[in-house]
Amino acid sequence: MPGSSASSTSASCGPFRERRGRSMTPEVGKGRIGPMIEISDLRRQNEPHRKELLAALESVLDSGHFILGERVRRFEEGFAAYLGCAQAIGVANGTDALELALRAVGVVAGDRVATVANAGGYATTAILACGAQPHYMDVDRDTALVDSEDAARTIRSKPRAVVVTHLHGRLASVEAIVAEARGAGVAVVEDCAQAHGARRGKIFAGAFGDIGCYSFYPTKNLGALGDGGALVTNDSVLAGRLRRLRQYGWEGKYRAVEEGGRNSRLDELQAAVLEAKLAHLDAENARRREIAQRYAREIHNSVITVPSRGGEDDVVHLFVVRCAQRDRLREHLAAQGVRTDVHYPVPDHLQPAYAGRHPGGRLPVTEALAGEIVTLPAHPALSGDEIARVIAACNGFRAR
Repeated sequence: MPGSSASSTSASCGPFRERRGRSMTPEVGKGRIGPMIEISDLRRQNEPHRKELLAALESVLDSGHFILGERVRRFEEGFAAYLGCAQAIGVANGTDALELALRAVGVVAGDRVATVANAGGYATTAILACGAQPHYMDVDRDTALVDSEDAARTIRSKPRAVVVTHLHGRLASVEAIVAEARGAGVAVVEDCAQAHGARRGKIFAGAFGDIGCYSFYPTKNLGALGDGGALVTNDSVLAGRLRRLRQYGWEGKYRAVEEGGRNSRLDELQAAVLEAKLAHLDAENARRREIAQRYAREIHNSVITVPSRGGEDDVVHLFVVRCAQRDRLREHLAAQGVRTDVHYPVPDHLQPAYAGRHPGGRLPVTEALAGEIVTLPAHPALSGDEIARVIAACNGFRAR
């Protein structure tokens, strides 16, 4: 996703960190709290794999081949096999993946593409890059995933495509959406940027629709040491189109045959890192589920709504709770040494850059959730003591 560098503590999909006043960054060392518990401590998460990662990077340096070489091919094959998809195509980042997927399924200027407005704006960015218009669907209050009834109504209006976002690590009701879309002749693109390893039965995120789109931004469950992305599909025609689109529309070197092509290639260094880390994905997802299940069991505060999380269709990329006094809760948690974030504070249809893009008016559930959601630390490197501190801090919050 967009961004030039990744903070070791940021859980956002880009490098922009909120400005924190004194209340959001407590003093440490006075005996009241320990070090801040971060949303996503990338140094700690990568440390167990340090030797593997250094060896992977060294192997690329020794190869002398840095773009679309053997390591990209190996990662593409391994990732496709892991997901049970016929093909994976490495690209530069997750937002490019969404744009190229939309182009591959035939989205052109003036088309409508349906999506949600509560997922950080990445699908909207891709839709607008194609010259298309976003049509926003509302979401379910309990899951923050697309509302099934609104999705069905929207698909019956026959947009060119629908982007199904698997948010916070949970699979959306994608099977019903795919069935509806097939009958209406609407393409289905899955946004799997937060759902690496999530599956329902034997089918993984990205394998339900026409194309699945992945981001490997460093904070993802499967994260690179920089930007990266991939597309997955079982359709050989779409796969061929995607491979051309990621490299200038070329069919062969310097021969452009696919309109809308660009330079969006996963590099060898990131592919080597991802190949090494893929072997650890399931174990780290299992740890995320353990943390989520403990939060669900042990956070008991009448003003904090804690979701039930952690099945096979949920890889707990983010653990998001709700609180009507969200800002006071965040200040309280920061004072207790617990970093939080908001994913995401401004829905797409209310962003100044996208003013007037949503002719349907308000999205009441999306807008209500934007004022209540809070993300708690849930990365796999958290210690038992840190999890206990987060729980105690939540339980100690008192509403006014």
